[in-house]
Amino acid sequence: MSKAVKKKSTKTKSKSQSSVQQTFDQKTIQEFKESFAIMDGNKDGVIDRNDLSDLYACLGQIQPVEKIDNMLKEAAGPLNFTTFLSMFGEKMHGSDTFSALVDAFKMFDKSGTGKMKEQELMGLLMNKRGNPLSDDEYQAMLKGKPPIDKGEVDYVAFAKMLTSGGEEA
Repeated sequence: MSKAVKKKSTKTKSKSQSSVQQTFDQKTIQEFKESFAIMDGNKDGVIDRNDLSDLYACLGQIQPVEKIDNMLKEAAGPLNFTTFLSMFGEKMHGSDTFSALVDAFKMFDKSGTGKMKEQELMGLLMNKRGNPLSDDEYQAMLKGKPPIDKGEVDYVAFAKMLTSGGEEA
C-alpha cells in the first residue's frame, strides 16, 4: 500500500472518529460503551447474531434470524464499538427522542393497543442489566403519576411525559 493511500485511509478514519466525538459528549459516549458492553454478551468486542438473539431473549422476545440479520446488515462491517457509535450518531442526528421511545415500547404491544403491561415496564426499568432503577427510584417515578391505569401503561403518553420532563407537551 502506498504512503498516499495509507494517509488517505488514516485521514478518513480520524475524520469519522472526530465526527462521532463531535456528535456526542464524553458522558454520552460512556453510556454507549456501557450499552455496547451489555449487548456484547460473549465479550468479544463485536455484536453478532447470537448476542442480539440473547438480548431479545432477556427481554422476553424471540426474533426471527432474518430480522436480526437485517439489523446487522445496517452496519458497514462487523458491529464493533466504533461502528455502533457511528450508527447511533447517524440515526440520532436530527432524530426525535419521543418517536424512538414510542417505537421501543411498541415491541411490547403485541396487540397494537398503544398500551403495555405495567409489569413489562417495571421489568425494563428495573432490569439488572445496564443502569436499573432501584425500588425507591421506581416508587418516586410512580409519584410523578405516569399514565398507568388498571395495570396498563399508555406508552405514548408515558414517552411524552419522559421527553417533556413531566410537563404537558
